[in-house]
Amino acid sequence: MGHDINGLHHVGHIVQDMDQAMERYRRLGFTVTAPAYPVMPTTPGGPVEPFGVANAHVHFPRGFVELVAVIGDTGRMPGDARPIPLQVPEDKVPGLRAAIRATAANITSFLQRFQGVHIMIADTPDIDRVAARLTADGVSHGGVHDIQRPVETATGTRMEPARYLEVSDPDLPPGRVPEGRIGFAENTPAEAPQDRRHTDHPNGSTGLVECVLCVADTALPELERRYGSYFGRARHGRVTRFDRANVTVVAASALADLLPGERPAVLPAFVAYAVAVRDLSATEKLLRSNGIPVTRTGPEEMSVPTSAALGVAIIFRQDG
Repeated sequence: MGHDINGLHHVGHIVQDMDQAMERYRRLGFTVTAPAYPVMPTTPGGPVEPFGVANAHVHFPRGFVELVAVIGDTGRMPGDARPIPLQVPEDKVPGLRAAIRATAANITSFLQRFQGVHIMIADTPDIDRVAARLTADGVSHGGVHDIQRPVETATGTRMEPARYLEVSDPDLPPGRVPEGRIGFAENTPAEAPQDRRHTDHPNGSTGLVECVLCVADTALPELERRYGSYFGRARHGRVTRFDRANVTVVAASALADLLPGERPAVLPAFVAYAVAVRDLSATEKLLRSNGIPVTRTGPEEMSVPTSAALGVAIIFRQDG
């Protein structure tokens, strides 16, 4: 179980203001792509309009961090935002708009809990195998979806196929579990690699290497059972680690040992994610020069607090 997982595909940071988030991430030393947002006509043959959610990305050679903001009634977008026309047969338009509205409603509900990370997607080379495994284990999910997603290459943005699956809690809206949105994604072999310009970060980060979930102490046994169904065998110690997915689960009473000073607003919550960096000392120097507070949490690790990173602690860890 869990041998069909290759670590993290991405985490999703839900933000109130995309302009503010992009500015903050750039101060943190990340290269951030221009945000994109979907547009499509409200009526057949009518003018297109933005709707749903806008997102921007921090890319690594494997995996990414996604910044997500709901498009409000005003439809206001950051100045460098790129519209992505959604082209589907006319008879499919109502269903697609309904699906995107449902996604936006979920994102809005996440933001009402707190600004921060609410999405964690694992990478898989075989999503059909994952779906069959989850079904056999009695895990509720929405099935495998085939989509087109924008991919930035050296020659511009193009739509490439991808496949994903979302885990569901029967007592919550579709695509929801208590901590947010959890799923699996498989990129097709035909997908073009990302433009390497977007994976060169001033802070020297080289990859997304961990996501940290904090839960109430009393909820820890059930959470470990549930995540065992998703991600396979865990490694127990001071915290519980699901190594194949690069997911760490920590009880609230032990969080201060892992991330000093952090207190999640609600539980359960994704409280942090970690990136590897080429030179931790150089990263620390850049962050401090940009006015970003850091705390050394070990000889080869430091963290930026949630107060400085829009609701999520970011761990920087020496690569290798």
